[in-house]
Amino acid sequence: MNTVSTVEARKKFAEIVNRVAYGKEPVVLTRRGEQIAALISMEDIELLNFIEDHVDTKDARKALEEPGKNISAEKFWKELGL
Repeated sequence: MNTVSTVEARKKFAEIVNRVAYGKEPVVLTRRGEQIAALISMEDIELLNFIEDHVDTKDARKALEEPGKNISAEKFWKELGL
């Protein structure tokens, strides 16, 4: 995975965005040698969101199978004062 300092990223922003968007090449941004952020393609973020949704659905199904009384989200939020 390519790593670029934030200083260099500012100088070559358009080039880096094109590498990420069209070359599907993730880029990690660093500041003072520490990794602080990453740029990834929309395709990659959509895949990550899909995986997260799948995990959330799996966890929700597991929670529904647990013993005990199920209550609506609205009632739960009300009990929490939200």
